[in-house]
Amino acid sequence: MDPELSASKLGPFKENIVNLKRRFSRVFPTLFALVLGMVLIGPGAQAGDEADLARELLEGTDDMHRGESSHATMTMHVKTSRYERSMTMEAWSQGEEKSLMIIRSPAKEAGTATLKVDNNIWNYLPKVDRTMKVPAGMMGGSWMGSHFTNDDLIKESRMADDYTYSITERPKSDAEGDWVIQLTPKPDAPVVWGKVVVTIRAIDRLATSITYWDEKNVLKRTMAFEDIKPMGGRTIASRMRLIPEDKPGEFTEIIYENLEFNVEIPASKFTIQGLKK
Repeated sequence: MDPELSASKLGPFKENIVNLKRRFSRVFPTLFALVLGMVLIGPGAQAGDEADLARELLEGTDDMHRGESSHATMTMHVKTSRYERSMTMEAWSQGEEKSLMIIRSPAKEAGTATLKVDNNIWNYLPKVDRTMKVPAGMMGGSWMGSHFTNDDLIKESRMADDYTYSITERPKSDAEGDWVIQLTPKPDAPVVWGKVVVTIRAIDRLATSITYWDEKNVLKRTMAFEDIKPMGGRTIASRMRLIPEDKPGEFTEIIYENLEFNVEIPASKFTIQGLKK
């Protein structure tokens, strides 16, 4: 690394950026090709710099819980007008293309699993020992009774690629306030939202919320990121809450109990046979 950008000269916050660059440069080369130009940009960046800064902030939001591979244990709590329930899950992922989630409790649902490979999703129901591929017509349906849809699971798009974006609010300093980025979909982008607004706090450049609006500029749902703390060698939001605007009092909350990045996962894990284990 260039000695002029040594961690000791960049300070604690920028040291964290440099360390992230070393760790994940193989996984996200486009993002970290930009980092050396971004770490020294402050709230008063010029217009030309702001486009690059906005992209870097959006990439960081997309990659908050991603790695070359990952293994996690988590709790999902769902509250609707008809029921409220919690379940614990174990999950593995390989890049953005493969993931496997298995319910561990409660006992009546233990073993129920979802496998994603590219744009395909399969569900395994242990009670009837049956594996079903989710058809295209059901991609908008609820996943495991939550406010997430099957379509949410297969999205491999990145905000900076599918939307045009601009910074609409800026923090007062590197330690106070938020970046607010407004996104509008590109004409041919495979997205359903008319507008997306991302709020990112200045102190560590982690997202605190993403709001999703329809084409009539009506707020439809909010994803809140909470309980930010170290986990798996990173600082992440350990709690995510999805709130549907048209269903007052309802939400789905995912709480990470443990999260490891860049772990060894056998290829057999992401197979139909792996669903049943």
